[in-house]
Amino acid sequence: MGLLPCPLPCHNSHNSSDSHHSDHHLRHFESLSSSSSLSSQSSLPSVPSLNPQAPLSSPPRQPSPAAHHLCLATLKGHSSYVSFLALAGKSLLSASSDGEIRFWNRHPADDSDIGGNNNNNNNNNNLAVVTGSAVKSVVVLGDRLITAHQDHKIRVWKADDGRDPSAHQVYRFVTALPTLTDRLTRIFSAKNYVEVRRHKKCTWVHHVDAVSALALSSDHSLLYSVSWDRTLKVWRTSDFKCLESINKAHEDAINAVVVSSGPDGLLCTGSADTKIKVWARRRDGEKAHMVHSLVATLEKHKSAVNALALSGDGRILYSGACDRSILVWEREGDDTGTEGEPRVNMVVVGALRGHAKSILCLTVVSDLVISGSADKTIRVWRREAGTSYSCLVALAGHTRPVKCIAAAAATSGDDEGSSGSCYEVYSGGLDCSVKVWQVWVPRI
Repeated sequence: MGLLPCPLPCHNSHNSSDSHHSDHHLRHFESLSSSSSLSSQSSLPSVPSLNPQAPLSSPPRQPSPAAHHLCLATLKGHSSYVSFLALAGKSLLSASSDGEIRFWNRHPADDSDIGGNNNNNNNNNNLAVVTGSAVKSVVVLGDRLITAHQDHKIRVWKADDGRDPSAHQVYRFVTALPTLTDRLTRIFSAKNYVEVRRHKKCTWVHHVDAVSALALSSDHSLLYSVSWDRTLKVWRTSDFKCLESINKAHEDAINAVVVSSGPDGLLCTGSADTKIKVWARRRDGEKAHMVHSLVATLEKHKSAVNALALSGDGRILYSGACDRSILVWEREGDDTGTEGEPRVNMVVVGALRGHAKSILCLTVVSDLVISGSADKTIRVWRREAGTSYSCLVALAGHTRPVKCIAAAAATSGDDEGSSGSCYEVYSGGLDCSVKVWQVWVPRI
């Protein structure tokens, strides 16, 4: 069967209210979990599997000794689907499609009260921010939160140390991007306007559709934003000035962005156009400042790319798409171009298969790759000898698609005689819940 168009990430720019966008997006997610969704799509048969292949309905093949897991808690409090998770010190941050951001205690004194308030926050005790628009992505920058939204805006919030102790909102609004200064300095010159749709122009510092993802450079000096308007923008975090905008960075909505922690600071974007693009910073001789240029285009997926994740050293890229596969890309034989920018050679070495429906989110912790899917499960993968991978465990418990995940090595707990390692995995779904998992992984 030929590939069906993925309904989820392929959004066209158009004028509509934020509530319309949010409802429309939720209906797309719901369609992914239906019996007639993407389970019939091809899973890239031309790409070899890196994990032992088994029927999609079968449990993952277990190594010896087996990994095992436990669902520690289900955190309730959101009344709309959970769209993003992030770790912030001893807290877990969860954001939702109704614009709320909540904080949960990751390591309470009483393990039965993970998240606080006996895991059932149907009150506002852990409500940190009411942003006013569906939240797509969040980054933590010191005492500030930077949030990306369905209403085309990026908002900056600062911890309110002087707040009334009885107040629920613990962050105060600082500014929206582009800032007022940025807007005022652009509006008077015709060269600052770009065409965003037929017969409509806007200054290049504005996003004109949902801001789908955010990422920080390794030194936290730059903020990157990508949008369904197909642009990639670069912001300076010291004053939130927009330094650069790459219009038509992709041919369709951009769904994901990740930044390498390596010295080259490579940037990867994934799009509904099925492509992944790699960008590098170089010095512009004419303007004497740093700009980003395209150094590689990765084309192997046959449907929309929804999620990206990089290994700790930035040498391995993982991409998840509507074709149900996680592709593994490795850097080989890089060199330097004539203008000093790196020439990046990334080759696909294989695919991780096991999910029955679209891959919606990815994260990497240590040597583990963790994926969440529209099939309502989370899978934990580990690289074994060479380029082979094994699926250690599949976590089932959500009643609707898994939209976001976060993970960290456990800071305490039983390591089973140092024969393995414990990890904390957090998952958020369209069932409006956040689940907390403990996963024990045997040493190789």
